[in-house]
Amino acid sequence: MITIIKNADIYAPKPVGQTSVLLINQKIAKIGNVDERAIERLGIEYKIIDAEGSIAVPGFIDPHVHLIGGGGEGGFATRTPEIQLSDIVKSGITTVVGLLGTDGTTRHMTSLLAKARGLEEEGMSAFIYTGNYAVPTTTITSNVKDDIILIDKIIGTGEIAISDSRSGQPSLHELAKLVAETRVGGMLSGKAGVTHFHTGPGKAYLSLLHQLLKDYDIPPSQLYATHITRSQELFDDAICLANKGGYVDITADDRTGEWITYYRKNGGNMQHLTLSSDGNGSLPKFNELGNLLGFDVASTQTLYQQVIAAVKDHGIPLEEVLPLVTANTATVLKMTNKGRIQESNDADVLILDKESLAIQHVFAKGRHMFKNEKLLVKGTFER
Repeated sequence: MITIIKNADIYAPKPVGQTSVLLINQKIAKIGNVDERAIERLGIEYKIIDAEGSIAVPGFIDPHVHLIGGGGEGGFATRTPEIQLSDIVKSGITTVVGLLGTDGTTRHMTSLLAKARGLEEEGMSAFIYTGNYAVPTTTITSNVKDDIILIDKIIGTGEIAISDSRSGQPSLHELAKLVAETRVGGMLSGKAGVTHFHTGPGKAYLSLLHQLLKDYDIPPSQLYATHITRSQELFDDAICLANKGGYVDITADDRTGEWITYYRKNGGNMQHLTLSSDGNGSLPKFNELGNLLGFDVASTQTLYQQVIAAVKDHGIPLEEVLPLVTANTATVLKMTNKGRIQESNDADVLILDKESLAIQHVFAKGRHMFKNEKLLVKGTFER
């Protein structure tokens, strides 16, 4: 499978100018001038995409997706459904990381693993976290360390809930043990070994994570907190954590551009910030007494929409927004072959219209998945 993308302005994610990108099978083989005649003489079938007037960027990495659904806080009928391949592809996402949420009883880690493997077979790069909100947390083997070492798809632990009435209310020492076991699992398997924290609306904010860094020998880079825009106070605390070396993640919504602007203006470490969709997760709304008022279902497409809104509505340069869904995410999750358009990396590439930034093409590991508003590849049971 050979594809030549020519005449595109490359954002890798930093702009590198107009040139060509050669995709061979699942990899980026070359960036620069490509001898089309030499390839033609080989007698091998190939495809040319003339991307004049377009931008080529890395495929998005979504680090927080409920692949087999989430929710259930309003009873069994409020469980959200499994995600479909087409939902991910149309969002410009070429790599997903799946997780469990509140429910680690009726939703199982083995089901999450199977879903990730299924998405891989359908053309998507998919990984998962072991665990759920609770501590002690759900695993496939006896503990998180063994899960990370023994199961290829598992890259860390998450989403562990803090500052939330739905969490397991873990002690500081319990969290320290969990983070340490996760880190060692990552070290022994060559994976990220990060612990991904769900942050609730509680007024403790990220204090447990700050205390972990103070009282225990925990490298800050192993802490990865999400849902950080619940309040101004929480967001300020997240900036503090990022500037200590931790990683923080904004769940995309209609204020994402505002939050990124505030983060930049208030000295947040931009290399330690990512964006995610919370795709197919439940979005419950509670009152001050903790009573459920209602809920919605998150969409992966919000991620793409808010990246574009940050650029077009808030004036943030594209080269500053792109790393939040590409290079930064690849760094925290130690996906060394993802998140950047560079030779030998996976051939995950989006082609966007230069003016509107609309998605024109999606390539996932070199496979053409989407072209001009038409899905070229659908999930097994999608019509």
